[in-house]
Amino acid sequence: MTLLFVLIAAAAASGWAVFTVPEPVVDRMLEADIRKQAIHWQRRVLLHMQHAEESFEEGTIQPHDAHMLELVPQESDVFRFSLLTTEGQVFWSTRSEEIGEYDANEFFSTHVARGKIYYMHSTVPAYEVDGFPLQSSGYDSSLTREIAQVYYPLTHNGHFDGAIDFYTDITELRQTFIYRVRMSLIVMSSVALLAMAIAVLVVFKTNRIRMNQLRARAAKDQEIMASQMQLAREVKLLGELNEWLQSCRTLDELFKMVSEFMSHLLPDAEGSIYVFSNSRDVLDGCATWNGGTLKDHIQPDECWGLRRGRTYEFGSTEVEFTCNHAEPHDGRPYFCFPILAHGETVGLMHLRAMPARAGDFTSCKPLAQMCAEQISMAIANVRMRDQLHEQSVRDPLTGLFNRRHMNESLRKFLNNSELNCNRLSLIAIDVDHFKKFNDNHGHDAGDMVLRAVSTVLENACDGDEVACRPGGEEFTLILPSVTPEDAMTRAELLRQSVEEVTVRYGEKALPGITISAGVAHFPAHGLLPQDLLRVADEALYEAKAKGRNQVCVLGTGRDRAATSGSDETEQPPEDRRAAG
Repeated sequence: MTLLFVLIAAAAASGWAVFTVPEPVVDRMLEADIRKQAIHWQRRVLLHMQHAEESFEEGTIQPHDAHMLELVPQESDVFRFSLLTTEGQVFWSTRSEEIGEYDANEFFSTHVARGKIYYMHSTVPAYEVDGFPLQSSGYDSSLTREIAQVYYPLTHNGHFDGAIDFYTDITELRQTFIYRVRMSLIVMSSVALLAMAIAVLVVFKTNRIRMNQLRARAAKDQEIMASQMQLAREVKLLGELNEWLQSCRTLDELFKMVSEFMSHLLPDAEGSIYVFSNSRDVLDGCATWNGGTLKDHIQPDECWGLRRGRTYEFGSTEVEFTCNHAEPHDGRPYFCFPILAHGETVGLMHLRAMPARAGDFTSCKPLAQMCAEQISMAIANVRMRDQLHEQSVRDPLTGLFNRRHMNESLRKFLNNSELNCNRLSLIAIDVDHFKKFNDNHGHDAGDMVLRAVSTVLENACDGDEVACRPGGEEFTLILPSVTPEDAMTRAELLRQSVEEVTVRYGEKALPGITISAGVAHFPAHGLLPQDLLRVADEALYEAKAKGRNQVCVLGTGRDRAATSGSDETEQPPEDRRAAG
C-alpha cells in the first residue's frame, strides 16, 4: 500500500509539473533567444541608416533613413520598434505618434543607459500589435498576445549613444515551445512513472516473494516445532507407558493401561491386542481402544503378519490380501504387528486407520512399532513374574501349592474370617503306607501315587479353596467359609475318591491308595495358623493310630475325637466324638 501511495504521489507531481513547469522554462528560453536576435535586429537597423551615429547624437533622422527603417518590420520578426536618444526621447518610431515622447521607465537610466540590454515580457490585447489581423465582424476583447520588448543600447568607444526599443510577437512561438516542453515532460514523466511503476512492481514482487519465503519459513519452523513438541509428547508418553507397564502385576491390569495410553499415543488409529493362550492354539482378545474391533479368539493363521513373521501393512502395495481377523474390511489401511518377546511371538497388535485419517495413516508406523515393543517386553515381564511366582508357590512334582503359599493363604483367610466372622476349616492329609510304594515299586511309582492324590485334591477344590503339599506324602486342604459339618463331609468324600483311584505303573496296577485325614475348625480349635495346623496334625495322627483310611476331628475338650472311615465301627454320635 505504501508503494502504491508513492506511485500515485509521483503521478500527481508529474501532472503538476506538466502544467506548471513549462511556462517559466519557456519564458527563460525565449528571453535568451530574443536577446540574441536583438543583436541582429540592431545591426539591420543600423545598416538601413547612412548616418546612424549622427542621427542618435542629434536626435534626428534623414528622410532616406526613415524610409529604409520602415522596411525593417517586413524583413524581421519585429512588428514595432523605436529609436531613443541618450535622454530617452523617441526621435523615430514605427508609430509616428510616439515621436518626441520620453521613456519614463526607471530601468532606462539604471540599465539601458549603462549599456545593458533590458528584456520585458507582457500580455497585451491583440489590437496593440501592429499588423495583427483583427476580425472584420467585430473585435474580441478577450483576445491577447504575448509580446517581448527589448531595449538594446548603442555604445561607441564606451560612450552611450542611445537605444533601440524592439517589440516582437512571441505568442505562437511561446505556445509551440510550451507544447513541446509539456510533451517532453509528459514523455519523461511517463517514462519515469513507467520506470517507477516497474521498480515498484519489482520491489512489490520481491517483497511479496520475500514475505512468502518468510511465511513459508515461519510455517516450516512452526511445523518443525509442532513436530518436535509432538515427538517430545510421544517420548514422554512412551516413558510413562513403560513405567506404568513395569509396575503391572497382572496381564489384565497391563491391558487396561495399554488401552488408556494407546488412545493418547495413537489417536488416529483403532487398535486391538491379541495374546496367545497357554495352549498356544488360539490368540485371545485382550485390549482395544478408539473403537477398535475385538474378537474373543482368532487363529494364528488368520493373520498374514503372524504367518510371515513380520509387520504386515495393508494399503501400501498394489497387490494385497486382507487378514481373516480383519474382516469385514472396508478398504482402510491397517497394520498387524507381531508382538515378540525374547525371540518368541507372544501376541498381535492390530491397528486400523480412523475413517477421517486414512490418508496419512502410515506416518504413525514408527511410533506404533515402538509401542508394540514396549507392550511385548511388558507382557514378557508379567509372564516371567507370574512364572517365577508360580515356581515359588507351587510344588514342582504335583503342581499343588507349597508350604510357603499354604502359610500365607491360611494367614490371609484367618484374618478375613476374623474380620467378617466367617468359618474356616483345615484338613491335614497323609498317604497311608507311602514308604511301601517307594520300597516295593520304586520312587517313580511313589511319585505317580502323589500325583494321583494331588489330582483328586485339586479337582475337589472350588472357588478360594486351596490344596497344598507341605512336603513328602503330606497334603493340606484349606476350606474358607465352610461349616464344620460340610468340612467333615468334604474330607470323607476325599477319602472315598482317593480309595477309588487306580494307578498303573508299567504293565501292572499299583496296590490301592488310602489316606488318613485330620480336620480342624476356626475358631473352635484356635485363632492362629499354628494352632489350627497343630490340631489338624493331631487329628491326623489320631486317624492313623486308629487304623488309617479314616477322618478324625479332635473335640474341643481334647479328650475325644470323631472318626469316619472304612475301619470305623457303628457307635452313637456321642461315643464317635469321644473316640481318639
